[in-house]
Amino acid sequence: MSDTTPPIPAQPSPPSGSSPETHVIDYRAAEQLLAARDPRGAVKLLDSVIAAHPENTAARLLRARAFFAAAQLRPAELEFELVLEREPDNAFAHFALARTHERSGRPEQARKHFRLAAALDPRPDYLAAARFEE
Repeated sequence: MSDTTPPIPAQPSPPSGSSPETHVIDYRAAEQLLAARDPRGAVKLLDSVIAAHPENTAARLLRARAFFAAAQLRPAELEFELVLEREPDNAFAHFALARTHERSGRPEQARKHFRLAAALDPRPDYLAAARFEE
């Protein structure tokens, strides 16, 4: 008996750099670049991840951190704000946005977010930055 079933056509492979696996690899590589103090390299990798997955809050938070580390304060602020629109109870995002405001010379906005961070997560560093006793 011979098999008369036609062969299954090969699935076209996704264009280079656009598969979900590639995005995971790029995200992990961006984490490593940020840890190695190459925030601009991290941003470049994350741009393609976010272009493919704009709803990915983790990638946006990592890109916000990279912008902050690269002293690109306005892009960092916008990304942190976007994360907080999606996750208003994200204590770290409030804390990081507060640090961004602090570096931008806006202490009142910083204090608001430091206090929100501390209220959401009473970690010692968040509580110290919130300066509730003042």
